[in-house]
Formats: sequence, structure tokens, C-alpha cells
Amino acid sequence: MRAEPDVFQTSSTGSGRTPHSEVPVSHSDQEQSLRIFNAVVERDLGSGLYVGYVPGWPGAHSQGSTLDELHDRLQTVVEMLLEDGALPRASEFVGVQTIRVA
Repeated sequence: MRAEPDVFQTSSTGSGRTPHSEVPVSHSDQEQSLRIFNAVVERDLGSGLYVGYVPGWPGAHSQGSTLDELHDRLQTVVEMLLEDGALPRASEFVGVQTIRVA
């Protein structure tokens, strides 16, 4: 079985996969559903903090001084939102565009 991406790995453009998916994972004798969510991560040059959010999901954002800290915080936020019954809008990662203005 192919390894599924972590929250910080990007999907390949044009793959047709949605970033918010459920993947069956076998643990011992029982089947569970593992939900995968992509996050956009930026580094604030002023503070040096990493800032991340899950596109299409209001409230799914956090920050951390390292990528590991940000990952842990985003995972906690997503778990809390799921426990509250919140779900993100369905979307597909398309790419990044550079906008130039004079």
C-alpha cells in the first residue's frame, strides 16, 4: 500500500485527488478510517513563526516556532473541530500563482 501524505506534504498538481480524504487503515483486526488534511504553511519573516491553515476550513489555523510544533498544533485543532462536528468545504489543491503588480 502506498504511503499517504502527511499534513505538510503537497499533493501533485493534476492528480485528481482531493486534499481532504479518508483512507482505510488496517490496525490489527479492525479497519479504521484515517482522515488526511493538507495545510498551507508560511513563515512570518518578522516573527520567524510558522503559520498554517487548512484551506476551506474556518478556524483550522495555528502557528508554531518549528514545523513540528505547528504540525502538532494543527493536528490538535483539526481533531477538536472534528469532535465538534465541523467539516471543511471540499476542495482540490491546484497550485500556487505569483502575482506581480507595479
